[in-house]
Amino acid sequence: MATVNRQLVLQSRPKGMLALGDLQLQETPVPELRDGQALGRVKYLSIDPTMRVWMAMDSYLPAVAIGEVMRSLGFAEIVESRHPDYKKGDRVSGLTGLQEYVVIDANAKQSLIQKVPKIPFVSDTVFLGTLGINGLTAYFGMEIAQPKKGETLVVSAAAGATGSIVGQIGKIHGCRVVGIAGTDEKCNWITRDLGFDAAINYKHTDWTEKLAAAVPSGIDIDFENVGGEIMQSVLGLMNLHGRVALCGLISGYTKEDPGLASFAAVLMKRLRVEGFIVLDYAPRFTEAGTQLAQWKMLGKIKDRETIVEGLEKAPDAINMLFTGGNTGKLIVKV
Repeated sequence: MATVNRQLVLQSRPKGMLALGDLQLQETPVPELRDGQALGRVKYLSIDPTMRVWMAMDSYLPAVAIGEVMRSLGFAEIVESRHPDYKKGDRVSGLTGLQEYVVIDANAKQSLIQKVPKIPFVSDTVFLGTLGINGLTAYFGMEIAQPKKGETLVVSAAAGATGSIVGQIGKIHGCRVVGIAGTDEKCNWITRDLGFDAAINYKHTDWTEKLAAAVPSGIDIDFENVGGEIMQSVLGLMNLHGRVALCGLISGYTKEDPGLASFAAVLMKRLRVEGFIVLDYAPRFTEAGTQLAQWKMLGKIKDRETIVEGLEKAPDAINMLFTGGNTGKLIVKV
């Protein structure tokens, strides 16, 4: 077994996009296990927009400390165990950090570490996306949105890991689903393969007119992942008493002054806006995971992954989230 653990540690808090040196690759010895611990070999890492928030400030979790292994979700296989709940060969997902090996101990629940099953014809990486944090986020966000048959749902960052699942859940509930994405290829994917009714490329100069044309009956639900100008345009088309499930504000994560959408539309249209953090729903993860797995096996939810090879490429992968370089779930193969 390897004796060296490569890790990416936070060296400085980024300003804007990640710069060379914000995350530093270091090598440390693989620790000797104590009783009650298990060692996991990290195979895949989940690259998510919230990582940029964790680098910068305290939020729903404390900021990653300078000199600390960068926080991230990951998928690992147990290679050694002195823990009663884990044996060699078990597969787990949870907060592994950007590193090659993770020690699992009595605080496994706090790290969201949980065993994952082997499902025929389903890749390991699905437990970081559709059956992981993104599927769970989509599931509980849509519970907040309370979709009804015949309503119009608009999803921003619709070709991303969470937005693509949200749109498909909307179709399961009988909604008209309109996605907003950043390339024609992404727009084609979500309409052709995922069943969205329409898709708008926000980089086209006339995108707001096209959005208005795609929602002739107005918008009942905004599943918001982006914020900024996109959110402002969507709010202007909302129906009275519409609902906004506020999942993310990715357009502002790399800006010192991200700005806020005007509350005028919220007031005049009597909108209900609710932000949420998926970790608040941890006691119900099993319930949601079961439903998501059923939809996945029935073909009602499809997904796509963008996989980057090599732990050292993780900083570049994080930046890809903010330049539109990925379609679907973004993963680093360690």
